Amino acid sequence: MARRHAGMSQAALGSAVGVQRSAVGHWESAQGKFPSVSHLREVALITGVQFEWLATGRGKMNLSADTEMDSVAAAEALLVDDPLELRLIVAFRDTPTKSKAPLVEIAEQLAELRTGRPRATLTKGARVVL
Repeated sequence: MARRHAGMSQAALGSAVGVQRSAVGHWESAQGKFPSVSHLREVALITGVQFEWLATGRGKMNLSADTEMDSVAAAEALLVDDPLELRLIVAFRDTPTKSKAPLVEIAEQLAELRTGRPRATLTKGARVVL
């Protein structure tokens, strides 16, 4: 429903999220696989629906003005004061999912070259709050 509401094809949504069209088809199938939380978040943002509605079916489908303001990404809040850091975060979030890990690896390698010591890496599932 979210994809149709946004007027997108399965291929267009898949491209925007960084997955194949067939993955979107599986998500939409009654017997298909459920998307990851990160994919659900991206689908909600791309299609303009509330994350809770998309993930659970509860609540309203469309974002209200208040909910939209509550959904503002941390990179757009006052928590990031450095304009260059903000540009990096916004660019990262606009990057296709498949390209995010290589992009982080490049940034880590550049940091290592500059400091001479390897950067600490997060374990899978760890969360960082900006």
